[in-house]
Amino acid sequence: MRTDQAFRLAERIPADFGEVIRTRRSVRHYDPNFVLSREEIKSLLADTVLAPSSNNLQPWRFLVIDQQEDKEKLYPIAYNQRQVLEASATIAVLGDIEGYKRVDEITRIAVERGYMTEEFAAQQRERVASSYGSMSREALKQIALIDGSLASMQLMLAARARGLDTVPMGGFDHGQFIKAFNVPDNYVPVMLIAVGKAAAEGRPTARLAVDDVTTWGSF
Repeated sequence: MRTDQAFRLAERIPADFGEVIRTRRSVRHYDPNFVLSREEIKSLLADTVLAPSSNNLQPWRFLVIDQQEDKEKLYPIAYNQRQVLEASATIAVLGDIEGYKRVDEITRIAVERGYMTEEFAAQQRERVASSYGSMSREALKQIALIDGSLASMQLMLAARARGLDTVPMGGFDHGQFIKAFNVPDNYVPVMLIAVGKAAAEGRPTARLAVDDVTTWGSF
């Protein structure tokens, strides 16, 4: 059953950003009775896809695992992490190494909305086809992983702004995941993100000071 706790939809009052980034925790224990509807998940993903990406090619793809039988299939693949079973959904963030092939669609929409001229769009299509088309699979994979990671962080912050909790998971059997969920060959797993309502708060974590991780000008 759905709990009575409020959920911010796309037309929400913006949450305070400082509060969002300071209250986000990696939560591993979820209320199994809290259910997010698919419309709510789509609203969350609508904010997620506003993340930046290389050449605005948006190679992220999402597999939403929200049905019990699929959660149970994922559970051993995710090394028996309980949040896979208890969270409302686990969203697999994937990177499409052939995402650049949608440049025609992306630039067409941009032209229609007045974001770029047709001349600029034609130049963009030519640049992307030339550069991405000559890249190795490994190079394309690295781009997809970076862009998918940007989308992943955006997803987690968008969830926290709605009063939801998340945990990113890199620890899972990528090969078994691909096989079990029929992931296309041009998709590479980035991470799994459990989303739901915390049954127990995530632990605060110690952070290194800015001065310990920052160098100015040159090493």
